[in-house]
Amino acid sequence: MRLSIDEARAVVARALVQAGASSAMAESTARALVLAQTQGLGSHGLSRVAQYATHLRNGRVDGAAVASVIGHKGGAIVVDAASGLAFPACDLAIREAIAAAREHGVAYAAVTRSHHCGVLVDHLRPVAAAGMVGLGFANSPSAMPAAGGRHAIFGTNPIAAVFPRRAADALLIDLSLSETARGKVMVAAKEGKPIPLGWALDAQGQPTTDAKAALDGSMLPIGAASSPKGAMLALVVELLVTALIGGRYGFEASSFFVDEGNRPGIGQAFIVVDPGALAGADAYFDRLEVLVTEMLKDAGVRLPGARREALRRRAEADGIDVPDELVSRARGG
Repeated sequence: MRLSIDEARAVVARALVQAGASSAMAESTARALVLAQTQGLGSHGLSRVAQYATHLRNGRVDGAAVASVIGHKGGAIVVDAASGLAFPACDLAIREAIAAAREHGVAYAAVTRSHHCGVLVDHLRPVAAAGMVGLGFANSPSAMPAAGGRHAIFGTNPIAAVFPRRAADALLIDLSLSETARGKVMVAAKEGKPIPLGWALDAQGQPTTDAKAALDGSMLPIGAASSPKGAMLALVVELLVTALIGGRYGFEASSFFVDEGNRPGIGQAFIVVDPGALAGADAYFDRLEVLVTEMLKDAGVRLPGARREALRRRAEADGIDVPDELVSRARGG
């Protein structure tokens, strides 16, 4: 069923409320999931509604949780998600980080006792709207080994960045640190297809092209075939969002893809920088355009985020397809 963006948000929010989420938690989450869907990121969009609803019903998420600031010293902020869905806590962390960066020039806002945070770079959109630069980091349940290791320790641990432009769309950068998304392996397993060598290890720590064996094993970090760089980056992210703020390591959190398990308790962290506190806002915007102009001299270059923004604008005008089952369930049918 094709619905407008507002209608889709309302459907998702109702489904989450029915599963036990507070209205505030449901509305924040619905905004994020629908935004992901509008950008063509279905794996982090409406497909997550059933998963989140199951976690709410099974107690892996506390639907009554209220995110709060539990630590604030200068530009350092800690937000407790209180085992709720991540989105209200991330919203709060970003608001606090923007305010702190205005005062101090830079801020580090972290979220602990959290859950899956969706499309990481989308949390940084308000940062760009405020004319600031933002960085984002998150860990997730274990899926990748340490460099030279065999068993999964780190999550796919995404990194995101946003760089606002003076009179154009911000640069939106978002990448996970695995060689490929785990969702691609899951699709291959369902279809009985092999995966390329270098994507994953089996349960014995051996390279595999068997997608089902890969799901029982671990994903490989980016560049794992030639260097430990991807694993080192995953380690950096893991520590930034756990050791500093009290979040759980990926190997301590039950998978998002299972119904039963613990409350993940993982972390997210956001760094916000006010260009005015450094070279100055005008200098920042001028220099950014020099780089963008140089990049676009090559016809094949596409600026990061350009495709997402085009899809988002089209969806805002035309609406998005929402599964009939989700609409019916949300409406009590």
